[in-house]
Amino acid sequence: MVSIKIGLFGLGTVGCGIVDVIAKARNANAEIKRICVRDKNKQRKTAVAPEIITDSKDDIFNDAEINLIVEVIDDPNASYEIVTEALRKRIPVVSGNKTMLARHLPELIKLQQEYSTALLYDASACGSIPVIRNLEEYYDNDLLLEVKGILNGSSNYILSQVFDHNESYNNALKRAQDYGYAESDPSFDIDGYDSLFKLVIITVHALGVYVSPDDVFTYGISHISDYDINYAKEKNRKLKLVAQVIKINDDNFCMFVMPEFVAPSRYIYSVDDEYNGIVIRGECYDRQFMFGKGAGSLPTASSILSDIMARLHGYKYEYKKMNYAARPSYTTDIKLKVYIRYQHTNIPELLPFIKIHERYNSEKTNYVVGDIILSDLLRFSDILNADDVFIANIPNFFEDTEYKSSNETI
Repeated sequence: MVSIKIGLFGLGTVGCGIVDVIAKARNANAEIKRICVRDKNKQRKTAVAPEIITDSKDDIFNDAEINLIVEVIDDPNASYEIVTEALRKRIPVVSGNKTMLARHLPELIKLQQEYSTALLYDASACGSIPVIRNLEEYYDNDLLLEVKGILNGSSNYILSQVFDHNESYNNALKRAQDYGYAESDPSFDIDGYDSLFKLVIITVHALGVYVSPDDVFTYGISHISDYDINYAKEKNRKLKLVAQVIKINDDNFCMFVMPEFVAPSRYIYSVDDEYNGIVIRGECYDRQFMFGKGAGSLPTASSILSDIMARLHGYKYEYKKMNYAARPSYTTDIKLKVYIRYQHTNIPELLPFIKIHERYNSEKTNYVVGDIILSDLLRFSDILNADDVFIANIPNFFEDTEYKSSNETI
């Protein structure tokens, strides 16, 4: 069997996890030959022979024995340079950088085809959950209708503390930071961008279509207040930050990221703490659910190891759905039912609601529940990002009788 000699870029939390996981994997037939880092003198969380550490990428790219590049660095620009250089040198590469992938995936797919080289990135989407390879292999048909779920562990941990343990949002955020689930600047997670980039990658494999992150409505949980939390509890709901891509009909699909009121009958209602959960729905197989840790050193490293083992057997993504003759087109011309809480910003007057179902006004807060077109949410995103505004989706796709009961309407 071919032996894999790895050139590893990055020795942070995930990089150290990769070192540990490979050491435990007796059948991987893989070893880390060189590790490139920014600071060779930095103290690491795992024991690594100092002679294999370098701060020059050329020490990896010029090593003829290295036949697989693994990069797990935070900087998307540096990640892009490493991945594209590896592909052009015909060295297969495994990446975990979701930001870079979501911004450059069409170009990276062309490079793979041009240089007959593989790029694998299961770890970029949901940590230990193998969603991409499942979409590629098991769901390689056009029966898929929807991929929906919780793709960010940090925001989910915060909301779990709020709804399951009655913590305040600020205390829950601080606890997430103390435990390492959220960064000192948590905006990437709590404002929805982590979920957005994962959703863009997932959509390529789910429907065979690339949508730029700039064209997707994205709204996080940073503006959530006690009023929103109490409203959800009164309706017997939890608020979850949900990413979804939905095939509306044979010709069109939509996608967005925003908080959602989730009923107890839904699978993702019970996805708590730092876990991720994904529901895949199709025409003939209804719902299938995948659950697991979406982040962290060892869960992410285990997904990287899975990609390493896949390369051991010559696996690469085929992007089958991108070659379908009839692929759906992305549209934002769909009606959503939303809850918007506000204080000073006059939301009912500023946003073009189709219909208002419910409206509440008081001295301290106001909210409106109404129907609006997704494209208008994008168009008025500056208004929705005001400090006194919070928006959440009230789901109305696939609300069939199987999962709907009399107490499940908002």
